[in-house]
Amino acid sequence: MLPLHGLTVVTLEHAIAAPFASRQLADLGARVIKIERPGVGDFARGYDQRVRGMASHFVWTNRSKESLTLDVKHPRAHALLKRLVLEQADVLIQNLAPGAAARLGLGWEALSAEKPGLIVCDISGYGEDGPYRDKKAYDLLIQSEAGFVSVTGTPDEPSKAGPSIADISAGMYAYSSILAALLNKQRTGRGQHIDISMLESLTEWMSYPLYYAFDGASPPPRTGASHATIYPYGPFPTGGGGTVMLGLQNEREWAAFCDKVLLQPGLATDARFAGNAARTARRAELRALIIEAFAPLSAAQVLERLEAAQIANAQVNTMAEVWAHPQLQARQRWREVASPVGPLPALLPPGSWPEEPQMSAVPALGQHTDAILAELGVAAAEIAALRAEGAV
Repeated sequence: MLPLHGLTVVTLEHAIAAPFASRQLADLGARVIKIERPGVGDFARGYDQRVRGMASHFVWTNRSKESLTLDVKHPRAHALLKRLVLEQADVLIQNLAPGAAARLGLGWEALSAEKPGLIVCDISGYGEDGPYRDKKAYDLLIQSEAGFVSVTGTPDEPSKAGPSIADISAGMYAYSSILAALLNKQRTGRGQHIDISMLESLTEWMSYPLYYAFDGASPPPRTGASHATIYPYGPFPTGGGGTVMLGLQNEREWAAFCDKVLLQPGLATDARFAGNAARTARRAELRALIIEAFAPLSAAQVLERLEAAQIANAQVNTMAEVWAHPQLQARQRWREVASPVGPLPALLPPGSWPEEPQMSAVPALGQHTDAILAELGVAAAEIAALRAEGAV
């Protein structure tokens, strides 16, 4: 039995942060009931059509959930939603606009008065109070506010991260906070209000650049894919148009790199490059020497030398190469999940359990509406009437 088997999570979620958090709970066996707007659903369903007509973000964050369509502003649908939360939910997760859940009577104060053991997790851009409370918050904007963009990119151009890291960080802190709240509930019987801010989540992940720039010091420079303060550490071109990624951490590795990779053992004692600070200060000069040494070699030959010298290295893989990554294949990390467009591959969640994680279908919009409402005792004729009114 998976650890969260028997737990019911109701979500008023869209986009990435909240769906990513609730999918982690589903992976561990929770039943996740996703409330979606009739006819439209989570707007992430419409981001693109890259997965056989389905949206890539939605497929990634919404497997193993049940989709219940309700117009939460319709009086009868709203009453059913509140019944569902009070009668069945152990956890409510929402990332509606700030204050929207409270206006619907689905905020922590209203719900906890009726159900003290309920855990309510609110996810927003900036938190439930403060001067930025009502400011719109998308992933790129939070990456900017948290300072991530200022230290990412090239010297000439700042850059955002490829994945939605502000959303992901908030989703993971929501997930871990909910697990902690469940443990606390076991001990005390009390529920918990969890207020997750995307800004605070990503700022926590910015701790190294923040402390590097402590007390007015200059921040780490933008250095593309290279490390800002350790060198050599980053991508280097090879012959034939290839690229390898490598990283050195200490003087022992620097000596091995000079001897076994560059085949220039005397460089290890060259005063110009004595210590990481010196190598970082003269990175342009050292980079030219490395590129010159790699020019006659293919990427495979450079990687072979790096492995022999026990220098950390990696290929710069494309997405196609990650799908076929030999390590993921060898560890049998891929599974298939059902979807409205047929079976799709899905990566096993990180970590290991004796039982397989729950990896069931990506739901069609409203796929489980009739079944969930029937659980609440709603007759088929009433469901039909609600559907005719656009309430479900």
